[in-house]
Parts: sequence; C-alpha cells; structure tokens
Amino acid sequence: MQAPTRSLVLWFPDWPITAFAREASSPPRDDAPVAVFANNVVVACSAVARAHGVRRGQRRRDAQALCPTLVVIAADPVRDARVFGPVVARIEDHAPGVQVVRPGLCALRARGPARYYGGEAEAARTLIDLLTADGFFGVRASVADGIFTAGHAARAASSDEPVRVVPPGDAASFLAPLSVAALDDDEMASLLARLGVHTLGAFAAMPVERVLERFGPRGARLHALAGGRDSRPVEPRIPPPELHRDVAFEPPLDLADQVAFGVRVAAEEFIARLGAQNLVCTELRVVLSGERGERSERVWLHPGSFDAAAVVDRVRWQLAEDGQGIFGSGVAGVHIAPEAVDDAAHHSKGLFGAGPDERVHHALSRVQAMLGHRGVVTPTIGGGRWLAERQVLVPWGDRAVTAKDRTRPWPGSLPDPLPATVYPEPRLVEVTDIAGAPVTVGERDALSAPPAVLVTGEQRRRILEWAGPWPISERGWDPLRRRRAHRFQVVDADGGAWLLVVEEGEWRAEGRYD
Repeated sequence: MQAPTRSLVLWFPDWPITAFAREASSPPRDDAPVAVFANNVVVACSAVARAHGVRRGQRRRDAQALCPTLVVIAADPVRDARVFGPVVARIEDHAPGVQVVRPGLCALRARGPARYYGGEAEAARTLIDLLTADGFFGVRASVADGIFTAGHAARAASSDEPVRVVPPGDAASFLAPLSVAALDDDEMASLLARLGVHTLGAFAAMPVERVLERFGPRGARLHALAGGRDSRPVEPRIPPPELHRDVAFEPPLDLADQVAFGVRVAAEEFIARLGAQNLVCTELRVVLSGERGERSERVWLHPGSFDAAAVVDRVRWQLAEDGQGIFGSGVAGVHIAPEAVDDAAHHSKGLFGAGPDERVHHALSRVQAMLGHRGVVTPTIGGGRWLAERQVLVPWGDRAVTAKDRTRPWPGSLPDPLPATVYPEPRLVEVTDIAGAPVTVGERDALSAPPAVLVTGEQRRRILEWAGPWPISERGWDPLRRRRAHRFQVVDADGGAWLLVVEEGEWRAEGRYD
C-alpha cells in the first residue's frame, strides 16, 4: 500500500452559510442564528444557532423549537460550489495543486508550500492570513499524513490556534480516540457500534484479515483510514479556463454608445475564448461598475447562443434599463462572464441550411437589436387568480419566469384547462332564471335560482349545463382592496362554453372556451 502523502487541508466551517451570505442581496446579521436545511433536516448551522442547541441532523421543527428566531436557508450545492470556485483560484495563486474535496474543504500537497514558506505550519498560517484578508474568517488549517487525517485535524483546531500539525507517523494515535462516526459511513458506524467498537483506535486494532473477511474491500478501506494509512494521493484539479473578460474605462464613460463601442473587442475575445474550448454561451452575466462604486449585475438569456454582437447589445440594454437610475456618474468598468455554456456541436447549423425555427430566431433577434430588449416579447402564462393578470409578456430570449410564479399556491385560481379566449376587460353579461329574474349568489354561496339564460349584448342564449359557484376571496384584511366573487362555467345551446364571474351582483364574462 502506498504511504500516506503529507497533506495540507483548509477547512471553512459552515461553508453553506458563508456561501449564502456572499451571494445574498441582504445577508443575515452576524449575530443571527442561521441554519441550512435539506429535506427539512439541518445540514449546517452557525455558531449562534449552535449556542441555542441547534445541531446537524435535527429536524426543522425541533431546531425551530429550540431557536424560534432561526433563519432558515434552503440547501443549494450548486451555490456552494459556485462561490467556492473563486476561493480555490485565490489559493492556487499562492499554492498550486489544490484538490477540492467538497465545497468548503480543499487539500494540497504540503511539501511544496512548506519548502517555499519555510515549514508546514508557516505555509498553513500564510494561507489563512491570505483568506482572512479576503474576508473569510475562521478558516482552519492542518497538515498530516493523508487527507483523511488532515481533515479531522483541521476540525480539531481552534479559533485561538487555527493551525494543527500532526507529526509524520502520528496519524494513528491522533485518530484513535475519535468516534467511528468520523468515517462518514453511517451503515458501517452503526454496525461497528453494535459490535462494541466505538472508536477508530479500536477498529484499527482489529486484524485486517478478519475485517476483510467480514466487511470486504470497503471495510478494509475504512480500516486503513482508521489506522492513519490513507493511501489516497492529492489529486489537483485542472483549473478551468478563464473565459470572462473585464474592461476598465479611464476616464469613466457617460454615454451608452461609448460603453458599447468600448466592449466590442472584449466581446469578440470572449466569444473566441469560448470557441477555442468548443463551447457557446447560453446565459451571460454582465456586471457594470460605476465611478462612485455603483453596481448593476444581471444574467441575460439567449434562445440560441450569444455572438459578439449579442453580447454588446446586452451591455447596451442593461445600461438603458438599469444604468439610468443607478449610475449617477460614468461607467468605470464592465465584466462579462458565461453563466451557462453548452457544447458548440449542439448549436451547429444543419447540413441543408437553417430550419424555420432558426430563421425565425434570427429575424426576431435582428428586430430586437434595433428596437431594444423589450421591443420583441412573447406571451406566457404566469401566476394569479384572474385570467387577465396571468397573461405575461416576456422579452424574446428571456426565461419565462415572472414575479408571479405559477408554482406558487394561488387559492381560488382556475385550474387547467384554461379558456382559449381571455377578455382583457371582462364583458358585462346578464344571467337570469327561467322566469327572467336575475340570478344572485347569497352569503353562503347559495344560488337564488338555477341559471337558465345568458344574455351577451343583444343575444339571448339558453344555458344547457352549468357548474359552480367557486368562490374567490382576496385581501380580506384590507377594506379598500378586498374582493369577493364567484366563478361559474356554463354551456349554452349553441355549444359555446363560458367562464363567468359574479361580483357584487354583477355578472361578467371573463373568458370563453373555444
């Protein structure tokens, strides 16, 4: 078996909380108890939350019972990895060869940094000082034989002494008092506990032949870890290519056309770098920086893939939409970076030329480039209770996501299928009973009589079938904006199906099923 490699590990405690705070527009206060949940189970919590008794593995209701003011955050592994990427790149600037074990934990071979900085402990302290200067407080570091031992040594470090060095050959004695739960294998830890083996030292003392017979190669692997014989070498990641581009303006520019002209070369280089990696950009992040520290950041989508002209257009549109109210001074810099990329082979032209969809896309994109971002829009269905407010126009190329998300609960909203014709303003109609008297709805949703006739304009339609009423109640707490209405579906003698609404005794047609 290969001898363990001296490994330097950097551990960022409670990284999911740090990642959320780095990206959130309004991060929680430092003294607020925070916990990250996955499937209603705590996966990470802040020191303040731990002081209230919150622990990893607790259910949400138990954690909130212990700490009613707990700030709840949903787990997001993508966010954790995205925020950790620049941190790893920063470490690589001073100590290359970093392996990302998981977001918030990375390792590198200790030999090179120790020689450069004058010792293992000195190298670890130098990296901690570097990260502290970048705003990452509380980072722990350790050096030991193997990544497994070094990882647990980092957790054993304290805020007073954030660096823990386990001398060569002492890995087994360091790990011996730790619980078998440190193996991060719940099934094996439970089985060993039932056998009376509660520490890594006791597990390591078992004969390797018996462990192999009883638990197989997996057990033998965990047995080696418990004994400090971590044979895994540090596998440095391959740094991703730098695809982003930054443009600085000195002096700052005031006109959008000047800024767009200034980023044209950068946009061409940006697309060329993607092309060299056989990639295309489908989502683009544009960050505009003002002379006085103002900032405008937005992610732009594209129905196909961006070219240089489309990148320049997005910069111009962002200045037109956001910059006017944000920048009281000139634009000092522009940052463009790919938010999402795709294989270029998926966007290559067909053998026999572009299809109709692609021709439509090019035509709409050219019109949009001339008229602006909101010059070409497409209809989509949003959330809401009333049909007219559910019709949302989305700029061409944007994702069909609105402020009123369809996935949110909308009590009283109409389920599918929806009417094909929706009137922007509901049309006034009359609904009467067989005797010609208006049909009304009482306080207990009871009808005065069955609907028999529908009057639309000068036409009288006999109602064959009807269903309802379905009540809609909005803003009952607001005396000025409260609404209470009832919906009906009716079918007339001509085969037409209508969606009707009665509110305060007045009947209106909200839509029609064509």
